[in-house]
Amino acid sequence: MHSAVLLIEFGSIILGLGLLGRFAGRFRLSPIPLYLLAGLAFGEGGLLPLGASEEFVATGAEIGVILLLLMLGLEYTASDLVSNLKTHYPSGLVDCALNALPGAAVALLLGWGPVAAVVLAGVTWISSSGVIAKVLGDLGRVGNRETPVILSVLVLEDLAMAVYLPIVTALVAGAGLLAGSLTLAIALGAAGLVLFVALRYGRVISRFVSSDDPEKLLLVVLGLTILVAGVAQQLQVSAAVGAFLVGIALSGEVAEGAHTLLSPLRDLFAAVFFVFFGLHTDPSSIPPVLLPALGLAVVTALTKIATGYWAARRAGISVKGRWRAGGALVARGEFSIVIAGLAVSAGIEPSLGPLATAYVLILVVLGPLTARYTEPVATWWSRRRKPPRDTAETETTARAKEADAPVAD
Repeated sequence: MHSAVLLIEFGSIILGLGLLGRFAGRFRLSPIPLYLLAGLAFGEGGLLPLGASEEFVATGAEIGVILLLLMLGLEYTASDLVSNLKTHYPSGLVDCALNALPGAAVALLLGWGPVAAVVLAGVTWISSSGVIAKVLGDLGRVGNRETPVILSVLVLEDLAMAVYLPIVTALVAGAGLLAGSLTLAIALGAAGLVLFVALRYGRVISRFVSSDDPEKLLLVVLGLTILVAGVAQQLQVSAAVGAFLVGIALSGEVAEGAHTLLSPLRDLFAAVFFVFFGLHTDPSSIPPVLLPALGLAVVTALTKIATGYWAARRAGISVKGRWRAGGALVARGEFSIVIAGLAVSAGIEPSLGPLATAYVLILVVLGPLTARYTEPVATWWSRRRKPPRDTAETETTARAKEADAPVAD
């Protein structure tokens, strides 16, 4: 009986996602906000809570994030990653300063203390790699000139999590200096080892994975990715970082074949991830913290746009590309929820969880919209703000044109 209910619930979820995706496609919008709202409607405290399929959906959501980052990594080689990190590390520093400080300031103003300030700083700092990867694909911008800049900022954030998460874990647990330092050393060592292997032995890995049989290629790539992601997470490194590094370790025909085979799976499990996020948000916990969450969301949306604009300008991207880069970075998601969850489970501050949930929900819905409309809105506003040409100058120009014009016979 439980198996039948599981199949009914999960089948209904997948069917509903397909219909919502078609609806969003008619208006040329990303379906992510609709997926999230659907999860909110059928999650804890929603219209019709789902029970039997919850554990299965949770596992599918984890696989969704892993596949999103794997596919992102397949777009670039290990040498591309290193050169991007060397080139764009100042953008990562600006990103941290502009987006972490507002969260820390709000926590201190609310009287939550320094530990909660560190936690909320991380919530507002880290963009959602999963949401942004999906949005870039939906909008057809993977090949745009500003996309490497966006990915460099995201990669710097994800790698920074290898340092940040162990620190937060030690802080919320009240661990001593020695225990916290040991956790951090393990995390940094694991991340460095995976990156070293990807750089030094990427071709060997590609040859090992390569196969002319699509079935074998799919199984080996998927299995390797999930295995590395799991080991990375066990060592206090983000599973997303592990999956991304597997992607960059693969190159050539292997990367192209894996991209083709895994695209449908990515779309399926990524949609499940966004639904899962909504399922675990209780609508009744949002109204009390909606106002501060909305204010924080507006401020940090603007700071993210400024971050992307500055990073793209530094890379020599055109003005339109700068606005597109800024708008694409607005969404927050999986990392923000993970960070807030650490504090909530440790009982740091009861209101931090609902505030973080409302904040992320606002920006994960707003993010696809800013990615699509920031550039056209900025272009319209700049045209509107252009001062009218001086009348005398216009008349002088007109006379000059008349003087230069050929005389009619």
